Amino acid sequence: MRILITGAAGFLGSHLCDRLLKDEHEIVGLDNFITGNPGNLAHLMGNPNFSFHRHDVSNYIFVQGKIDAVLHFASPASPNPQSPSGYFNLPIQTMKAGALGTHNCLGVARAHNARFLIASTSEIYGDPLIHPQPETYTGNVDPAGQRAVYDEAKRFAESLTMAYHRAHGVDTRIVRIFNTYGPRMDLEDGRALPNLLKQALLGQPLTVYGDGSQTRSFCYVDDLIEGIVALLYSGEHLPVNIGNPVEMTILQFAESINRITGNQAGITFVKDARSVRDPQQRQPDITRARTILNWEPKVGLEEGLHKTIPYFKNKLGLE
Repeated sequence: MRILITGAAGFLGSHLCDRLLKDEHEIVGLDNFITGNPGNLAHLMGNPNFSFHRHDVSNYIFVQGKIDAVLHFASPASPNPQSPSGYFNLPIQTMKAGALGTHNCLGVARAHNARFLIASTSEIYGDPLIHPQPETYTGNVDPAGQRAVYDEAKRFAESLTMAYHRAHGVDTRIVRIFNTYGPRMDLEDGRALPNLLKQALLGQPLTVYGDGSQTRSFCYVDDLIEGIVALLYSGEHLPVNIGNPVEMTILQFAESINRITGNQAGITFVKDARSVRDPQQRQPDITRARTILNWEPKVGLEEGLHKTIPYFKNKLGLE
C-alpha cells in the first residue's frame, strides 16, 4: 500500500513509519514539527519507499498520486504544563489538529477510497468511574477543564470518523492508545515514566505525587505498534483499546525504576493538588483487541525499561 502518516516525526508516528516500511509499504510522512522531532526520521531520509512533506494538517491536504491508507497521528499529546510543546501551551493547535486535521485527513481517505485510522487516546475516558476501561465506557470528562483541549479534540475526532464511516462509507478504524513508552519519546513529556526515569538516571530522588496510590499501566512501544498495525489490517470499525493491562501504583512503579536503574536517592512525596484533573486510575480492558486482533502485549516492564534506558542516557548526555 501507499500510506499517508500524519505526525510522522512524533514518537509513535516515527515507529509506525519504520514498522510499515518493513512490510514493504510506501510511506508518505507529514509533520509540521510543532511537537515532532526531525531526528526521529533522519534514518529514513534516502529510503526510496519513504517521502516527507512539512505540512500542518489543519490546512488542506493534497498528496500527489494514489493513497491506499491514511493514518492520522498528528497532535500535541504531552500533558506537561511546563513544556512548550505540551497541549496546555498549544490549546488551539491541539483542537485544530483533532478537528480540522481529522476532517482534512478523512477528506483524503474519502477522495482516494482509502482506509482511515485515527489515533485516539485513553484520555477520552477522562477520570474514569469504571475500572478497567472497556470501549463501551463513555467517559467522565470535564469539557471546560484544562485537559479538555486534548480530551475533547480526540472525542470529536472519533465522532467525526464514525460520521464519515456511516454517511460516506469510509473504511475507518479507531485506536484508543494507553500509556506507551520507549525510545524516541520526549523526555519532557510530563507523564510518569519519562519524569521518573529521567530523575533516576540523574541520581535524583523520584517525585511521587500524593501517596503514590494512583495507578497506570505501561505498554512498550513495539507492542503498541503491532496492535495498531493489526487493527489497520483488520476490518474493525469500532474503537479498540491498545495498551498493557498490567496495572500498578505510581509508588510501585517508582520503586521498580529505582531498583532497575540502581538509583539510591529514594523517593520524595509531594502534595497532589490535582489542579488539572490527572486521572487516578488508568487500565485498559483489552478483551476486544485479544478477540478481534489476536493481540496482546509481550514485553514486560523490566525488559521494556532496559530497551528504553540507553535512549534516555544518550539524550541526557550520560553516554
